[in-house]
Amino acid sequence: MTTARTPTRNRGNRRTEILDAAARLFAARGFHGVSIEDIGGAVGVSGPALYRHFSGKEALLAEMLLGISSRLRESAVAVVTASGGPGETLDALLDTQITFALEQPALITVHDRELGNVPEPARRQIRRLQRLYVEEWVTVLAELHPSCPAARLRAATHAVFGLLNSTPHSAGELPPEAMRPLLRAMARAAVDAAVNAR
Repeated sequence: MTTARTPTRNRGNRRTEILDAAARLFAARGFHGVSIEDIGGAVGVSGPALYRHFSGKEALLAEMLLGISSRLRESAVAVVTASGGPGETLDALLDTQITFALEQPALITVHDRELGNVPEPARRQIRRLQRLYVEEWVTVLAELHPSCPAARLRAATHAVFGLLNSTPHSAGELPPEAMRPLLRAMARAAVDAAVNAR
């Protein structure tokens, strides 16, 4: 007679669970208000067991913010590579950022409040990835508005991110299916206003 073996949990999935739980906890209580034990409890393991995956809270936070910065930059590169004209590409970039804003409000909050708690080498990497992400947008906007200075397009891009990443403050006011077109229309209007402002 054979006994069924309990499948072992995939290590990558466990890391993802830990990162997701930590993002929610950091967003709710702040980085310094959350212990390793709190994070372990949220995923059903002891606090010390987390050290098999991360060397500490700072390393966990660094991986969290590096991961999302890298994924956003990679998604922008994929959109720019795959899309047609600049108008279509801008729409696809907006859709990517809106999806992130609607689905990851905890990560937005953590980034806004806790980037200063990331060790300096990782913080530099995060900032570099974010600059590269912005430049993907600026390149597309420059194709749409060739006479507009790059500095204005960069400022417009940051303003659009600020608008879209306000979702942690508006969560629950409207369902996602209503928020998505609202955010899209407002973001396009913000780009147009920034480009045409005198």
